[in-house]
Amino acid sequence: MLYMGSNQIFGIIPPSIMQLQGLALLNLSFNTISGEIPSEVGQLEGLQELVLGKNRLTSNIPNSLGNLRKLGKIDLSSNELEGSIPTSFKAFEGLTYMDLSMNKLNGSIRREVLDLPSLTTILNLSSNSLTGSLPEDIGNLERVVTIDLSNNRLSGNIPNSIQNCKSLEQLIISENSFSGNIPNGLGEINGLTTLDLSSNEHSGSIPLNLQNLKALQFLNLSFNNLEGNVPSNGIFSNLTRVHVEGNPKLCYDSKCRRSDTNKLVMILGAATASVLLVLISIALFFYFRRTAAKATNTSSDSYKGKHYMVTYDQLRTATRNFHEDSLIGRGSFGSVYKGCLDLEGRPQEIAVKTLDVETTGSIPSFLAECAALRLLRHRNLVKLITSCSSLDHKNNEFLSLVYEYMKNGSLEKWIGNGMSLMDRLNVVIDVACGLSYLHHESVVAPVVHCDLKPSNVLLDEDLTAKIGDFGLARMLIDKDQSFSSAHVLKGSMGYIPPEYGMGAKPSTKGDVYSYGIMLMEIFTGKSPTNEMFIGGLSLKTWVESAFPDNLGQVLDPDMHQEPDEFCSDSHSMSFKVQLDCLTTLIGVALSCTNDSPEGRIAITEALRKLKCVRDMFHKNHPSINVEC
Repeated sequence: MLYMGSNQIFGIIPPSIMQLQGLALLNLSFNTISGEIPSEVGQLEGLQELVLGKNRLTSNIPNSLGNLRKLGKIDLSSNELEGSIPTSFKAFEGLTYMDLSMNKLNGSIRREVLDLPSLTTILNLSSNSLTGSLPEDIGNLERVVTIDLSNNRLSGNIPNSIQNCKSLEQLIISENSFSGNIPNGLGEINGLTTLDLSSNEHSGSIPLNLQNLKALQFLNLSFNNLEGNVPSNGIFSNLTRVHVEGNPKLCYDSKCRRSDTNKLVMILGAATASVLLVLISIALFFYFRRTAAKATNTSSDSYKGKHYMVTYDQLRTATRNFHEDSLIGRGSFGSVYKGCLDLEGRPQEIAVKTLDVETTGSIPSFLAECAALRLLRHRNLVKLITSCSSLDHKNNEFLSLVYEYMKNGSLEKWIGNGMSLMDRLNVVIDVACGLSYLHHESVVAPVVHCDLKPSNVLLDEDLTAKIGDFGLARMLIDKDQSFSSAHVLKGSMGYIPPEYGMGAKPSTKGDVYSYGIMLMEIFTGKSPTNEMFIGGLSLKTWVESAFPDNLGQVLDPDMHQEPDEFCSDSHSMSFKVQLDCLTTLIGVALSCTNDSPEGRIAITEALRKLKCVRDMFHKNHPSINVEC
């Protein structure tokens, strides 16, 4: 046996591994091994388990693996393997477990691959790029417990032979393009506990015999083209275990009968409605003309101060089933999706931040963020519209936050892309205003952000900067009590103040340090994690070495000023005045990043100095002295 899983091993698998002829188990999972799977592995004829999952393996799966006749388990999941599944796999005589999920495999599922009657545990081919139809040979897997083919590009009908898989407990084929009716034979697999056919193109009605599956605990038929009545017995009597949303033509029995009755009412009412429509239209014209301006002015704040209740299904629909095309960002705690949610009868663009509940600290993070943001209101903080704590379509815990959508994305994407000097100055002042509110003006105790960085600063359509992502926010009730948690990382690499590395509690001074680093990044165009900063050189020491006499050597060369941007008399600001202003800016940044927390200025003082610099820019004559 050779078990070397979870050991941070990198490099390639050497072809010389063939010399281990007596090897029965080879497990190199959860490492960073790269390169190809050497064909020589196929010469280890006594191998019973081959587990290479969670690595960075590339290229095709070698056909030689079919020589491993004694193999009982093969796990190549979560790599970057390409090509088709080798037909040589049909030679496996005792294979009980096959997991090839989360790779880049393509082509069709060959019938030879399904001719493995020995499979008893799992066949997992999910999250690849497999195409074509599912062969009738799927029925040969009479003893397999789990089949997962989700998130591929499979199409066609589900074969009726699926009913031969009598031992099946979990069938997951969501996120494909399967079409046609749902086979009645699925209702004859008595041991089925999980059935997920969601996000396909199934049509027709829901088979009534699915009600007879006594073991069924979870049924997901959402986002198809199903129609007719939703059954009412069996699992369908427990709506928390059944998902049928995204099928507009489905209805529950009482609503279907009501719909038939309503048809007559609708016909009789149509004539009356047509007469009233003209009168109402005239009235509405004058009403909306009078209120249009008022509605425009208040629309962006219509949800301010309110906490809307939304369900998982509403958010799923708003983000098109959390589709990859709706994904706008990923963070340490989860993903962010763009969506559109109906609020008070008006569509509103939103950003849905879903939290990975398996990540350490996510649930405390969720509770802390909700508690903080529901009480905080400021023009330079991203507005929290609502939150959602529920179960998803797979009956797993689901946590999310719903924010206003910021059209210009994060500040991180703008740095180094020709952002003007005045735009940068306005951004750092906006962030300082938001931070000053958190530290000194909030309606509750001082709030520490703990993870201030450009990717957590978002820009609206007018380039107004707003602080977001309170995933690590801590509300300091007093100096002996906080929401601080030792197992949650207090910041991001490059922005973390030195005292946090020595176990200090989060503080407003820590935020000031992160702000100072971000200020340097904005005006130099260099991230603190840039590859140039190695050894003893950091962004801070690099800027310090040039301050103040050689500051031009570290400033972002892409930073530009429009000729009339600052001076109303159309005289361009002199280079000297610009440099003096930038010297003051960098001086503020250095004052924020003193190694000692006590030596750092407060964010209110930093804000005063930055506003003073902006006042200097706006003077008609730059030569006028402004004391900063």
